[in-house]
Amino acid sequence: MNDSPSGVAARLAEVRHNIAEACAEACRDAAAVTLVAVSKTFAADAIEPVIAAGQRVFGENRVQEAKAKWPALGERHPGVALHLIGPLQSNKAKEAVALFDAIHSVDRPSLCAALAKELEKQDRQPLLFVEINTGAESQKAGILPEAADAFLRDCRTTYGLTIAGLMCIPPHDEPPAPHFALTAKIADRNGLKLLSMGMSADYEVAIHFGATHVRVGSAIFGART
Repeated sequence: MNDSPSGVAARLAEVRHNIAEACAEACRDAAAVTLVAVSKTFAADAIEPVIAAGQRVFGENRVQEAKAKWPALGERHPGVALHLIGPLQSNKAKEAVALFDAIHSVDRPSLCAALAKELEKQDRQPLLFVEINTGAESQKAGILPEAADAFLRDCRTTYGLTIAGLMCIPPHDEPPAPHFALTAKIADRNGLKLLSMGMSADYEVAIHFGATHVRVGSAIFGART
């Protein structure tokens, strides 16, 4: 795979083209889909060419890793937005609220309480997504689908959080479409407009089910070592 700046730019352009095509097929406006370039495990020198090619929204899995590389990158490139797409420990809520423009992995009461406290203290309003564990996988974070409505109600009433949308990661050995459809259904009945669904292998499918945020890593950056 070509990892030169021109190779990276070409891969980014291809992903954007695929998003536009999927939106056209689904009769959706391509501007309604935000591409989150997943830069986890990649160093700043691998991220710079993607920024240079015009990408402005990036996703990281871990607070510590993001903290090590993004403050300097953000200083060099004002206007770049950072999304936390991995699980968040309650004791990292303070750092996460300070660092990220969106958090895709709200999934338990203790985290809601920690976030509510930090949002007020720091006077920041990152976009918040509740993660749904659509496959009921024991090794994965997220709220079970049958518990989602009650959890969303608690987010709003008990913790005073403004939830913007839902996120899901379908089981890797199952077709993603039913998982995207289920997540979209839960969002719809709870009046949520944003859906963080779809990764490198299935983002076009996710767009057909209403994804507003697609999290694409390897199709842009290349394979992770």
